Amino acid sequence: MTRPVCLFTGQWADLPLETLVGKAAAFGYDGLELACWGDHFDVHRAADDEGYCRARWELLQDHGLGSFAISNHLVGQAVADPVDARHEAILPPAVWGDGDPEGVRRRAADEMIVTGRAARRFFDIAPDGVRAVLDRTGKTVVVGFTGSPIWAQAYAFPPLPPGGIEAGYADFAARWRPILDAYAAVDVHFALEVHPTEIAFDITTSRRALAALDGHERFGFNFDPSHFGYQGVDYLAFLREFAPRILNVHMKDVWWKDGFAESGVFGGHSDFGDAGRFWDFRTPGRGRIDFEGIIRALNAGGYSGPLTVEWEDPAMDREHGAAEASAFVRKLDFPGSDRAFDAAYAE
Repeated sequence: MTRPVCLFTGQWADLPLETLVGKAAAFGYDGLELACWGDHFDVHRAADDEGYCRARWELLQDHGLGSFAISNHLVGQAVADPVDARHEAILPPAVWGDGDPEGVRRRAADEMIVTGRAARRFFDIAPDGVRAVLDRTGKTVVVGFTGSPIWAQAYAFPPLPPGGIEAGYADFAARWRPILDAYAAVDVHFALEVHPTEIAFDITTSRRALAALDGHERFGFNFDPSHFGYQGVDYLAFLREFAPRILNVHMKDVWWKDGFAESGVFGGHSDFGDAGRFWDFRTPGRGRIDFEGIIRALNAGGYSGPLTVEWEDPAMDREHGAAEASAFVRKLDFPGSDRAFDAAYAE
């Protein structure tokens, strides 16, 4: 069993999907993880109109592509965030509304519930080749962010009062539990991309997020090793601990220095690609992530879903990088074994 190699469309939302499908097929991908922005996947149309879903599948299939997850990072970010003017740029106008923070958070939560219904309708009519993978994984997945009421306190001074962090996790859980309950009603799972700025950004905070939700069965993780490496977080240990909760995988690389830099782990408010940075994203295979170890850990944990390239590299042409990444990931993957390599000696 090898896994489909896909491209996440979030970094390509400036292109119409009709243009991107041809490029992705030429780059060598098996499918697309469709972002719910640009014109790639309209959650309201998908939730209410099977004809829209069929047209999307026809467009994908005409280019030999499938899809195995959809992603709504931008709206999900606003559910639990302290909303401010920055969010207007990433949210649909109907979610932003008048910009009142609590109203934005409520509308974002409603939009995430619609996203779950859209995923259900879309994947219910998936073609046979896609259905085979979905049946193998046993899960329909929406990937995204949660936002965090306490990310700004990751390094806090003045110190937080007693119970401040716990209150943040409680607020996150109160806002996300109704969304997850709605996902349970339509048999969909939510995969949080563990990431700085989110309620979970390393192993410890992932444990706390799960605990705050009382281990809600519909909550899991999108694993992206690039967000662990430069922090110094053991991403292979993450895969071992949370194996049953790994719902989706992004293949993204990152480079970091062995020594010191002008801008450290926090980035120094510098732009990606600046020479003084301690770390930067890279095309898969050109950074420091142990992808061989990741494939072995995914095999051990039983993950059978897609391997999706989230392409980001500030110094490389994206079309060159996306094609290179497709070939790299495809060569990297291999099926696990159900027997010891030396079992023949005992037969």
